[in-house]
Amino acid sequence: MKIGDIDLGNKPILLAPMEDVTDSPFRTICRRKGASVVYTEFISSEAIVRDNDQALHKMDFTEEQRPFGVQIFGGREEAMEDAAQTAEKENPDIIDINFGCPVYKIAKKGAGAGCLRDLDMMQRMAASVVDAVGDVPVTAKTRLGWDDQTIKIREVALRLQSVGIKALAIHARTRSQKYKGDARWDYLKYVKETPGLEIPIIGNGDVTSPEDAKRMFDETGVDGVMIGRGAIGNPWIFERTRHYIETGELLPEPTIEDRIDLCAEQLRRSVDHHGERYGVIIMKKHYGQYLKGIRNSRQLRAEIMKESEMDPIIDLLMNFKEQEMFAVAS
Repeated sequence: MKIGDIDLGNKPILLAPMEDVTDSPFRTICRRKGASVVYTEFISSEAIVRDNDQALHKMDFTEEQRPFGVQIFGGREEAMEDAAQTAEKENPDIIDINFGCPVYKIAKKGAGAGCLRDLDMMQRMAASVVDAVGDVPVTAKTRLGWDDQTIKIREVALRLQSVGIKALAIHARTRSQKYKGDARWDYLKYVKETPGLEIPIIGNGDVTSPEDAKRMFDETGVDGVMIGRGAIGNPWIFERTRHYIETGELLPEPTIEDRIDLCAEQLRRSVDHHGERYGVIIMKKHYGQYLKGIRNSRQLRAEIMKESEMDPIIDLLMNFKEQEMFAVAS
């Protein structure tokens, strides 16, 4: 699969952009663990054009994260153009447009999934961004439609292709579903069979294991699979999925030691990148998944949540690891 001139190989596995999750530390770890492409959190075009420090900070990346994409969203074409040009100066490999965020305060302004209520505007906005950035490939991420009565995903794909979008990721739910109910993979197959559609289609939704990813490829024919919530606290999903697709063999789940050590590494990276206060806060979304299923971890999570500094959390993690390893050895 290729996005512009970027060759991602056969059946790439991509990290989905997620607010307060896919910051630079997490992207670095996911790339190391086999993600084919990583993306920023979604960034407001209005914040970018106002030179908001937090928005600009979200675009910070390291070379080891490449291929790396910046995702932007907004409801005004002019702001999206300007934001895309600002993002281009950061030298990402890809600029991605968010046409899928279901959050009401964003959608009501015509941004994110709100664009699905006005396909003419969506097409104009995509064309404006493509024209604004020159050689950087522009991709998009969207949903099936606003609701069940407005599913026009084939038309969306063809419209976006016609203005130069190089790949389309589809979360296989409507905006009305948000994250409820099952993702409707049958629509991914439906889109792939669209006459005249040539750009890669990337499937997203309900992929939480290597088996899920393989089944999505097999059942829908998508060109790539994008993993979101299934990667939180579980960056190993990328290397385990790649190995399973290529060999049919399931690698073992990460050990308790693996999980504690990588959690601690991400915390250190988070504090280094964001500063101690925010670096500790943003990690709170990850602990539950890193520690999921480990016996006696509930009390550990409760103790971690009380802490506001890194060192006590590292001590808690390392002490817990030693106790669990001793218990297993005994």
